Amino acid sequence: MITLNQVTKRYGEKTAVDGLSVNIEPGKVTGFLGPNGAGKSTTIRMILGLDVPTSGSALINGKRYVDLRHPLREIGALLEAKAVHPGRTARNHLRSMAKTHGISTERVDEMLGVVGLSDVAGKRVGSFSLGMGQRLGIAGALLGDPEILILDEPVNGLDPDGIRWVRDLMRALAAQGRTIFVSSHLMSEMQVTADHLVIIGKGRLLADSPMEELIAKSSRQRVKVRSPEIRGLDTLTARLTAGGANVRWLGDDELVAEGASPGTIGDMAFELGLRLHELSPMDASLEEAYIELTAQSVEYGERSRAASPLDTFTEQKAEVGL
Repeated sequence: MITLNQVTKRYGEKTAVDGLSVNIEPGKVTGFLGPNGAGKSTTIRMILGLDVPTSGSALINGKRYVDLRHPLREIGALLEAKAVHPGRTARNHLRSMAKTHGISTERVDEMLGVVGLSDVAGKRVGSFSLGMGQRLGIAGALLGDPEILILDEPVNGLDPDGIRWVRDLMRALAAQGRTIFVSSHLMSEMQVTADHLVIIGKGRLLADSPMEELIAKSSRQRVKVRSPEIRGLDTLTARLTAGGANVRWLGDDELVAEGASPGTIGDMAFELGLRLHELSPMDASLEEAYIELTAQSVEYGERSRAASPLDTFTEQKAEVGL
């Protein structure tokens, strides 16, 4: 288990992590999310002893990383896949790691096979693609057969088969009772991989919840409506809006209504004599729940929709008659 107890990290006047308390438990894949600048990397670095908390504690099975006698056997980590000497071969890189912990060369070869790098084990790492580097980093994280894994953007640079492999690997390891803590910006992938989510913004905890509960709490009912009768859809839109629903057009013949049930919309369409080709509830997504939750915590995002560069350019074109 990873335990963060009121962890705070300051760099001068900048507070990167602010009183963060959370337990990362075994037997599940825990996703770690947050906007750029939220403090995710700093948090991970404190867990791994690369940064020292200003206050509070970051513990691995009740101990600081620096107090672990054989760290690779207790916690494996992938932070920066390309942070490997480019002149070393993949096998020699893992062998150098193994030597520090008395891990056998057989285990090195086993891990190269697990991640699919056996055929290139004798090649220099400097010639590896980003995806190959990711696989090597995962092999290093697994080398000591640890009970805890921290993976930062593990599918970065991988093809679809590689992404599925990493997903299946994480879920299989969690099923063995291991603690899997993974950071990623890919919401769609996180939604099908993680069991639990920890979300931070501006260094503070925003959510510590099972995936399904988080999405359920943040979502509002939405219904997709499609009809070949455009004028009828216009009338339906006016009726829905008057009833308090929010309507967003997806194309010339389809829209999404938020705040009205399929039954209500179907009854309205019947009363209007409107022929429908589709009337279906839309599943909520992690991306939508995440954006809603972190809306006030985006440090480097767009300040306002109207002030975006695209809108400014469009307004300038209109002013000159383009």
